[in-house]
Amino acid sequence: MTVQRFAIEHLLSMPWKNGGGATREIVCQPPGAGMDAFDWRVSIATIDRPGPFSAFPGIARTIMLLEGCGVRLRSAQAGIDHKLDTPLSPFDFDGSTALDCDLLGGTPTDFNVMVRADRLAAQCRVLRAAHAMPPAPHGLLLAVAGEWTADSDDASRPLKAGEGVWWADTPFGARLTPSGDDAALIAVRIEPRQALQR
Repeated sequence: MTVQRFAIEHLLSMPWKNGGGATREIVCQPPGAGMDAFDWRVSIATIDRPGPFSAFPGIARTIMLLEGCGVRLRSAQAGIDHKLDTPLSPFDFDGSTALDCDLLGGTPTDFNVMVRADRLAAQCRVLRAAHAMPPAPHGLLLAVAGEWTADSDDASRPLKAGEGVWWADTPFGARLTPSGDDAALIAVRIEPRQALQR
């Protein structure tokens, strides 16, 4: 599979069944997999009102605030009481945990990564300086501030804020270079869990 480009502004927004928000899916693998069968999925969501998060047994999740005042995530059973109020600060949690979500003000927008925990592991980093990203079999890059260039062996890919690339089932690495000091880029690497345990 080749590297696929995307822009947030062109993603289709799908309202939640409970009316509490909407999701813009960036990628779900394998293609055509439903919410019970995906290996990994990356999306952007807006949260309109407080309520419970959907549980995803067997899924490892990462959530990160992109815009807004954020949310407070709580689970008495899992001992979680976390304010997601700092933009671009990843928070990892078990998708099977039943979480209650309270808004801290306004309508926040967040970035979400979900992977099948028995097979895959995701590393989600926020880059603010030049970085040589080693190849990973699956992953995603999203420029969230400033402009970036992702240089690989086959191409040079300029990325403006709100633009990105994703890839699956093919090793891809890149030299990531920002255009200024205020740039920020989300880099997600997804690898087989056994590869990380060696």
